[in-house]
Amino acid sequence: MNNSAGAVQNGLVLRMSVPVDGEMAAVGPELAARLAEQLGLPAAVASTVGQTITDLSAEVSRRETDVEFEFLKQDANLEIVARAGESTATRQVALNA
Repeated sequence: MNNSAGAVQNGLVLRMSVPVDGEMAAVGPELAARLAEQLGLPAAVASTVGQTITDLSAEVSRRETDVEFEFLKQDANLEIVARAGESTATRQVALNA
């Protein structure tokens, strides 16, 4: 990810699936924070996006082992959609924080 900050147009930015538990579960929050930085958020604010991923994962993962995330840029917002089985949850993060 070495685009200029804010260079991504509106639409799908990234789709990923991560395990709910275990070592690889930490990849989701880390990647989300780096993505937020790439989209223009300062590092201190971008770290909160990682926590958002952790919270969404806990919210949607009842019995499932993986959670799918979609990151969409909608004007000045980053929309994060989490899906696991039949559960879906969405959060928006302002990119101009």
